[in-house]
Amino acid sequence: MTRDVVLTRPDTPFEELARMLGTHRISGLPVVDEDDKVVGVVSRTDLARRQGCLGRSESGRRRMAHTPRRPSDTHPGAGSPLAAGELMTSPAITVHPEQRVVDAARIMERRHVGRLPVVDEEDRLIGITTRRDLLRAFLRTDEEILADVAGAVSGRAASSHRIDGLRIDVRDGMVTMAGSTQPAVDVTALLTATWRVDGVVGVVNRLTTGLESDH
Repeated sequence: MTRDVVLTRPDTPFEELARMLGTHRISGLPVVDEDDKVVGVVSRTDLARRQGCLGRSESGRRRMAHTPRRPSDTHPGAGSPLAAGELMTSPAITVHPEQRVVDAARIMERRHVGRLPVVDEEDRLIGITTRRDLLRAFLRTDEEILADVAGAVSGRAASSHRIDGLRIDVRDGMVTMAGSTQPAVDVTALLTATWRVDGVVGVVNRLTTGLESDH
């Protein structure tokens, strides 16, 4: 994810939103409240859709220019500038930092979005991930993935329970783990840590415990 996030508030007006999107060359902005909790996302599509609606409304008003209007026909707040809170898509589709890259990619594909705000356990914004970020993770070399998997696995195995016989192989993002481990080693934790490495698309478990190898 990218931690330096361009964000906006619910009261940011339409013109400022358009300027921010253009200046930063981005397609969307997370909208956060005073506690930095994500309440929605406003995109170029949201702005364009509203512009289209306003265009049709203005055309209709021109056609009815000579038609008398009753006071009740006037909508409250008419003519006031639109703000992010009125334009945004809410609730926002978000992810948590511990979620796998593969899962984030699936969410983007299913929900037809190009970016996902990353939030903590209290829904506060801590970063954002885009299709470009995910692509960069998927384009990692097997050597890079192998180095990170080895680091993740060693961090999960206590020094008193080193996995001397562990063999790790990575091909096209598919990780194969083989060898014999001591009974005290938490294999599930090792596999979970491996899955969380960016670029891993699958894990094949061929691990056995020392007890199993004795039979």
